[in-house]
This record gives sequence, structure tokens and C-alpha cells, in this order.
Amino acid sequence: MSSSGQAIAAVATLDDPHRSGLYRFVRAARRPVGRDEAAEAVGISRKLAAFHLDKLVDAGLLQAGSAPVGRVGRRPKVYTPATDDLRVCLPPREPGLLASVLMDALLARAAGESAQQAVTRVAEERGERVGTAARGAELLDLLTEHGFEPERAEDGLRLRNCPFHPLVAQQPELVCGLNHAYLSGLLTGLRDASVHARLQPEPGECCVRLDPSTG
Repeated sequence: MSSSGQAIAAVATLDDPHRSGLYRFVRAARRPVGRDEAAEAVGISRKLAAFHLDKLVDAGLLQAGSAPVGRVGRRPKVYTPATDDLRVCLPPREPGLLASVLMDALLARAAGESAQQAVTRVAEERGERVGTAARGAELLDLLTEHGFEPERAEDGLRLRNCPFHPLVAQQPELVCGLNHAYLSGLLTGLRDASVHARLQPEPGECCVRLDPSTG
């Protein structure tokens, strides 16, 4: 399951009053919470609380551990909030990737290199690293995972979603150039020579198309 799919599934897990109540209680506690305390807080049995708490762990919303040593016998299970962020955005957006590339470009800008050149270089390098790490994966699957919503067409691949919208409207040359460089690097890392990235802005779609390579 993709990261966006996992996030959606996790949010769906909270569509239960007992689970959402338990989740809010554990987050508000700011310390490990046991099953008895959690059950009492939301007014359900310990057995039912244990079931829902473990479902929240499976969804990645809580973490489970054991109470500190000091009691005789089996250490009781305790729960704390998960440390990872959970974000759901429909359609998918990647503001974190954009910010990361821009920051790296700012810090790694070479002497005599313009800001646009630095962004383009860093974006292509980032895309190539992602492609290399995913080598062997299907291009469509990778593009889908990163929010581009690819669709096969007679003239290549159309990318129905821009992960960097609405920031494109503010700086189209910068953001579209970054996007084009990132996808070019991604193809290089994947060693996929069947298509090449080309800038072709279309209303409501990604500014980049993947056209069939010739020769």
C-alpha cells in the first residue's frame, strides 16, 4: 500500500467513536497509558479497549510498549502516540519535497550558479536518487505513489495531477522547471529509456508529459 493509502486507511480507523476517543485520550495524556486507564476514560470494558487500542497500533496511530520494571509478574501493555506525521491530501500534494529541494539548492548553490540552475540541478539529483532506489519498480506505480496520477495515452504518459499545485501558480517557471528536472532524474535513476520528460503545461494537469523516446 502506498504512503497515501496508508494515511487514508489510518484516518478511516478513527471512524469509530471508541477508537477516536481512545486516540484523543492517549495523545492528551503525554505519557504511557495502560488499558485499564484508557478503558475507564472512554467508558468501555478493558477487553474492548485492548481491541481498539491494538487496532490503532496496527494503523500506525499509536505505539505499544511495556510498563517499566517494578511490578511482579507480566508487565502490562502501555500505549503512546506514534511519532510519525499523518497527512491526507486529496488530490495528492508534495509540498515537503518541494521545500526540501529548495532548501538543498540554497545550501548547495555553487559559485556562479543562478538560483534556478541550483534548483534544477538539485531536483534532478534528487529524482535520480529516488529512481535508483526504486529500480525494478514499474514507472506507473512509482508515479502514482508520488501523486502524479499517470494515465497511458497514444502519445506517451499524461500526468493528470501536479503534486506541487497550487505553488505552481506563484512561481511557474521555478516550480515547473524543478518538476521537469525531478522527473528527468527519476527516469535516469530507473534506467527507463522508453519515455522522456517534456515540459508542456496543460490546465488542470501536470506541466510535464512523458513522451515516447525515439531512436
